[in-house]
This record gives sequence, C-alpha cells and structure tokens, in this order.
Amino acid sequence: MSPAMKPFFLSIPHSGERVPSEAKWLQGLSEPILMCDVDRFVDRLYSPVVEDLRLTCVKTQWHRYVVDLNRLAEDVDQDSVIGSPNASGKFSTGLHWVKTTRGTTLMAEPISQALHQQLVQRYFEPFHSDVRDTYEFFREHGASKIYHLDAHSMPSKGTAAHRDPGETRADIVVSDWEGKSCEPSFKDLVIAAYEKTGLKVRYNWPYLGGRVTQTYGQPDRGQHAIQVEINRALYMDEETKQFKPEPGRILSEKLSQAIRSICEQLPEIK
Repeated sequence: MSPAMKPFFLSIPHSGERVPSEAKWLQGLSEPILMCDVDRFVDRLYSPVVEDLRLTCVKTQWHRYVVDLNRLAEDVDQDSVIGSPNASGKFSTGLHWVKTTRGTTLMAEPISQALHQQLVQRYFEPFHSDVRDTYEFFREHGASKIYHLDAHSMPSKGTAAHRDPGETRADIVVSDWEGKSCEPSFKDLVIAAYEKTGLKVRYNWPYLGGRVTQTYGQPDRGQHAIQVEINRALYMDEETKQFKPEPGRILSEKLSQAIRSICEQLPEIK
C-alpha cells in the first residue's frame, strides 16, 4: 500500500453498463439510448494510474438508469415508484431514471415499492457500503483526514436538462458543493493537478457536486470529497458512444499525471 499509505481513493459510480434482469423496462433499448448518460470508459481512463499506484477505486458494473449511485435512495417520484410522496417530475433523473437528459422516455410506468427496495438492496447498498468501508479502513490505519475523488464524465455541451443548455464546457469540471464537501486546499490541489496537464478546468459550473460528495464530504469529520467531470468529447464519439483510441490514450496519460500529482502532495498516514 505504498501510495495507499496516502489516505486517498477514487469512486466511479456511473461507468457500469450492465442492466440486471429486474430492469425489464430497459431491455431492448438501442446502445445510443442506453449509453446516453453513462460515464462510459471513465474506469478505463483512470485504470492505469489506479493499478500503478495500487489505489482503491470503488466502482460498479451496474447501469445508472437502473439505480443511480450518485443519488439518495429516496430520490424517487410518482413517475418512478408507485406511492412515492414526491410529485411527478421531481426526480426524472433520480435514483431510477424516467427519461434521458435528451428527453427519451426510459420508464413508461412506475415500478412497485417492492422492486424499488430490491434494487436498492442489491445494487445501491453494496457500492455505498464499499465507500463507507474505505473511509473506515483509512481511519483505522491512523488517517485523520481522508481524501476522496468521485470521477465522472459529462456531455461536451449542456442539454435542456442541465444548468447550461447549449454551453460548450471546459475539459474538466471540479465541484465541491461551493466549498462544503472538502477543505479549500484539497480543491486547489485537485484543480492545479489537472491544469498542469494542459486541461482547462472550471469550478462548480455547471455542476456543484452530486449526492456522493454531498453525503461523504464532511470536512469536520476529516472526510474531504470532490467531484471531477471529464468532457466526453476528449475521448469518445458522443453520438456513437465509441472510444477514440489515440485521444483516449493521451487523455488517460494526463489523468494519470494529475492523480500522481495529487497523491504526491497529500500527507502520508503516520
């Protein structure tokens, strides 16, 4: 655990592509629809540095449209779960996605409370249990501060479902819930690490952060969580959702440089 002696780990909640048999409403959809909002290949882009530095990386094989791990289990509405107290439309891209960010309907009718609970137990809880266990592991090994990078990808332009419709986005967006999910020095370190590779970075726009950083980012408890979004145009064809090998290789090297830089500057566990 050489760099693992650094209290730092990654999570990748949205790169899973597998649709479980329970999610019958997603069966038979075309790849462009199914991959519309998946953070496809993010795990592949970070895997070289994760392996080289032997970092902990919490990820999933399961599709975010079934259970979005960057949500709360309660982020459902009457369109997604029968009997939900939340009005229709409140969580159309919530725990169970009702439609894509491009407006394509995914769920024609809500699922039962029983199926909702089953999906939470089978696909939501294991990921979050692993995240909690990772924090606890570092704490048990003497870390007073633990640093957590939640890795994502984003469309190159905002859609009508986003805060920045039609806006061309930066290469990287770093988010910390406006300073609430991590100490400023960690945010500054992360931004500088990505910028040093030549990538253009924006801070808290158009994303403030997700439920992962909101839940686990507790600076007063020594938990510092930050969200990092990668512009998909840097490594994939956004229409076909296919990986571009050479741009992808170059980007992966830059991400490796950024993660190495972050690790080098974090304190060791004493």
